[in-house]
Amino acid sequence: MNKRTRSSLVFGFLLILIGGWFLAVQLVPGLDWFWEIISWPVIVIGVGVFLLLLGLILGAPGMAVPASIVGGIGGLLYWQNATGYWESWAFAWSLIPGFVGVGLMLAALLGEGGKDNFRVGAWMSFISLIVFVIFGAFFGANVLGTYWPVLLIVFGLWILIQPLFRGGKAMPDVIDEEISEIGEE
Repeated sequence: MNKRTRSSLVFGFLLILIGGWFLAVQLVPGLDWFWEIISWPVIVIGVGVFLLLLGLILGAPGMAVPASIVGGIGGLLYWQNATGYWESWAFAWSLIPGFVGVGLMLAALLGEGGKDNFRVGAWMSFISLIVFVIFGAFFGANVLGTYWPVLLIVFGLWILIQPLFRGGKAMPDVIDEEISEIGEE
């Protein structure tokens, strides 16, 4: 069975399941409790989960990226809906590149892109968190509270252990090699 046939079968099956659920809700009045429990941001998170599952079923690990974006935005909307702190969009948007980074890391773990994809995703997530904290502080939200020194400690630890990921070379050696490579160009 080729990929296109398999994707058509999966999509058709999902449409039948969703249509069957909506038909059951209309015909059986007792099933409408489902909509009373679930808030609208949970539906956005569900779409993200659906995209991830669809990517897994179709053998397309790259679907983890849009799934992470949609699911992450759904999570933000859920938190904002629960707290009523909608003003946080002034700085919460800075987490969206981090959601892309999480998607890239998931895609790498699922077999697409390898270590490079994972490394880029990790950096995107890290930079997104830093920008989130900076903008949050700028807009008056103390995002980390009294634990902001933990961020400094984690960053310091990262700088110390980073040479382990570069083949065990000490940081001055890595810097010297990068400078010599720049000089060669």
